[in-house]
Amino acid sequence: MTIKLGHKFVLLSFSICIFLTNCETRTEVSSVEQKIPDSTYLNHSDSARYVGMNTCKLCHQGIYNTFINTGMGKSFDLATKSKSSGDFKNATFFDKENDLHYKAFWDKDSLFIKEFRKGKDTTCQRTEQVNYIIGSGQHTNSHIQNVNGYLNQMPMTFYTQKQKWDLPPGFEKGMNSHFTRKIGLECMSCHNAYPDFVLGSENKYNFVPNGIDCERCHGPGSIHVNQKQRGIKVDTSKQIDYSIVNPSKLPIDLQFDICQRCHLQGNAVLKNNHSFYDFKPGQKLSDHISVFLPKYKNADDEFIMASHADRLKQSACFIKSLEKLKTKDALKPYKGAMTCITCHNPHVSVSEINDSHFNDACKNCHYSGGTSELMCTEKSVVKAGNSKKGHDPYQSVNCVNCHMPSSGSIDIPHVTVHDHYIRKPITKKEKDKIKEFIGLYAINEKDPSAKTKARAYIQQYEKFEQNKAYLDSAKKYLSSKTKEDIKANFQDLIQLSFMTQNFKQIISYVETIGEESCYKQLNNLSYNNKDAWACYHIAEAFYNADQRKRSLTWFDKACTLAKYNLDFKIKFGTTLAQGNLMKEAEQQFLFVIKENPKKASAYTNLGYLKLLQGKGNEALINYNKALALEPDSESALLNLAGYYVSINNKPKALELVKQILKKNPQNQQAQQGLKQLQNVSL
Repeated sequence: MTIKLGHKFVLLSFSICIFLTNCETRTEVSSVEQKIPDSTYLNHSDSARYVGMNTCKLCHQGIYNTFINTGMGKSFDLATKSKSSGDFKNATFFDKENDLHYKAFWDKDSLFIKEFRKGKDTTCQRTEQVNYIIGSGQHTNSHIQNVNGYLNQMPMTFYTQKQKWDLPPGFEKGMNSHFTRKIGLECMSCHNAYPDFVLGSENKYNFVPNGIDCERCHGPGSIHVNQKQRGIKVDTSKQIDYSIVNPSKLPIDLQFDICQRCHLQGNAVLKNNHSFYDFKPGQKLSDHISVFLPKYKNADDEFIMASHADRLKQSACFIKSLEKLKTKDALKPYKGAMTCITCHNPHVSVSEINDSHFNDACKNCHYSGGTSELMCTEKSVVKAGNSKKGHDPYQSVNCVNCHMPSSGSIDIPHVTVHDHYIRKPITKKEKDKIKEFIGLYAINEKDPSAKTKARAYIQQYEKFEQNKAYLDSAKKYLSSKTKEDIKANFQDLIQLSFMTQNFKQIISYVETIGEESCYKQLNNLSYNNKDAWACYHIAEAFYNADQRKRSLTWFDKACTLAKYNLDFKIKFGTTLAQGNLMKEAEQQFLFVIKENPKKASAYTNLGYLKLLQGKGNEALINYNKALALEPDSESALLNLAGYYVSINNKPKALELVKQILKKNPQNQQAQQGLKQLQNVSL
């Protein structure tokens, strides 16, 4: 979280910078600082605070000037014309699966996205303002809406390489979530500097920065700034300044961990009681997060977009460079090995660097006099080398094009990236082999615990692919043989049982431990709301067992632990209404609407409540509000059909039910409603 400094502090920083020029002024460190153990970075302390990039630039103006033009520096910002890379001459496309058209347009200095359906259905028309643009524009610009601090992704992305507007990644193949995809802390903590996230929510923020900043790679800067203001200086050509992390001074594995925190996108499993805030540069990533990816036989050519670190580590170049590394304790260990910064300067935009820079990195080894005996065997290069004495055949060779070819990633459409698995080009025969799933494996940890593996399989099912084999694997790693086992794995066992809809098993676990004991145990406020989710799953189990009083107790507990999880509030409200606790139910729905007035399900449920109270006109108003936000909402359409039945307008009710079944023939409630309406004389 960025901390704003007072004016006096900033002025003091500036005056000191005049004398220091930069933080690497070569003067002896004080005797107090010399007592600090060599391996201790002071900014790993809980007392270290983030100061923000504007403080860093007071001494590091040159680096700041180039960094803000990098992909990281341009990762996230307000939706302005200068930030947008979009082509607005033809900013439209059609989502065939959902029969929806989209258009992006500027109204003066404000960017808007319009969702609409052509033809007779004029009710399906929604226009929303874009508040943030996410993505540097090197590959994409996606769009974020802010409603009272609740951030959601919007259903349009501009793919810069193809100059094309389309649905965002994950919205395709009928999975369009319109304006409701939540931007949680996991997403935000990689695409931006650390935000101020609201505890007890899924996607609410008090403050969101405008792009990745210095401290994401260097750690919190308050101690470093304070030392420089006090005149404590370090000769960084001879020793390490432990007031802040310089990644180039870290051992290879810890240097990789900084990049892997975000350039190792996969199934990120948090360790117990850790959050996405906790990792700091210079620490082991696996102490906080284990990152899993599915492993397939015969699928070496497939990769996701942000998998650079994993792919590089599979390369013979990387493996051999580690074997030749003389010491892991050198002042700049990376100079003896191959790491991300062998090719990439994180302070300079890749667009400002020509191809020769990257090819030179290859030539440093694969060249006459280099450390590798493997020379380029491409026929044209060999022929050129033999044709003319003294001729440099490598001068015009593009190593990257052959050995790190660009191709599409399996998770992001319309985007090509260089595969960082450096190797000889693979043949079509190799590519065409049938891939076979082997299992999930942790990329950044050799031997994760059984519980961590179980969580990986649960999350793989929940977030990526609903293959029941993942849940079978999770079950294998979670013991429930004894009461002690159940207590140790309680939240994970509850979540696993919920995913298989085994509500009886959830109740059995609760009763084995004792309901009162469970209630006391699940009391932890956390950024991932783990205890709150366990309470919610228990509430659902009792709800489905028709034990409404017990379910209300647990819904209430879930809402206490996660006050700003609005879906919890809505389910709590509907359960209260079913128990004829109308006033209490209405309070829940009104809270949600006040928090997020664009939450369609809150209006649907409030309408249902009003209909139960005999207030048909108020019910209709709320149903129409819900459908204005989500015209295809099946629950809102069903409830509206119920309203028309209540006023004996059965033709209109029948029309709505048929509308649902046309889009989703499998909707059982609509099927039942259709039968009932057809059996009634109209």
